[in-house]
Amino acid sequence: MRRNTQGYALAGRRVLLTGAAGAFGSATAAALRERGAAVAGLDIAAAGPDAGFDGDGDARHGVFPCDITDDAQVSARVPEAVDRLGGLDALVHLAGVGEPVDAGARPGSEVHRTLEVNLLGPWRVTAAALPELVRSRGRLVFVASELAYAVLPFAAAYAVSKRGLTAYADVVRLEYGTHVAVTTVYPGYVRTPIHDASLAAGLSLEGQVRRERVDDIVATVLRVLAARRPPRDVAATRLGGIELWLARHLPAAVERVIRARVARDLRRYVDVPLARGLVRRYGERNGVGVARGADAPLLTGPSEPEGGQPHGPDA
Repeated sequence: MRRNTQGYALAGRRVLLTGAAGAFGSATAAALRERGAAVAGLDIAAAGPDAGFDGDGDARHGVFPCDITDDAQVSARVPEAVDRLGGLDALVHLAGVGEPVDAGARPGSEVHRTLEVNLLGPWRVTAAALPELVRSRGRLVFVASELAYAVLPFAAAYAVSKRGLTAYADVVRLEYGTHVAVTTVYPGYVRTPIHDASLAAGLSLEGQVRRERVDDIVATVLRVLAARRPPRDVAATRLGGIELWLARHLPAAVERVIRARVARDLRRYVDVPLARGLVRRYGERNGVGVARGADAPLLTGPSEPEGGQPHGPDA
């Protein structure tokens, strides 16, 4: 897709960010301010709007304390932020959380929180900001994830929230696209604190998937905000665009590749409590020796069929 960054100067534009104190949010705010935009933010970790972004002294800039899972806080803070900006030209959703969960377990508090922050939170903030965006013929940017379409084990809560976010963006576009440009951005894996919970659970994606940089996502958001005709959907990198296209148009093929990779790397899950069931199931399915006792090792090594050749993974 051709990107056009001419015709919509960022200088003077009034932008509201969710997740403004996070890795994506703080970097995006800094880049926008460098280009002359007025930036306000919402974040549960914010110290208060008078502190501004890094104490830059601009009265229009500030991060408002706001839990986007709370209706009352959103209803109060969004108008305050818009008033501070003097109107609103763009809303960018960057808030997000994610914890690994077993898709076969009953949804617990971590699932509910993920859906609240990643899906219902943006919905609340969008609803509060839409009148201003309609008035200004503004722009609405949802930062989703490639995991909305190319899922991984234990990413059920996060993937569902991001797939839902893309659907919500699509419906908003249908209903309000006459007056508001709506874009969904799909980052790949970026090493930010959102992955700390997976790392603590022994499920780090480091070295397992292609890595993107915070700067890639920031640059993509800025291109979307500056484009004369913003794209409907956009990845953060060229390779990400290829992956997104494959995941959306050839989902069965992508799933086979992911299943094969899980089977190939089964040993890395052996000592992960959350993965005990997955190890057992993939081990049995793919001819890997699996001890069946609850207290016995889940993976004892590859079984040898007749002829001495181990079974290969069945993707």
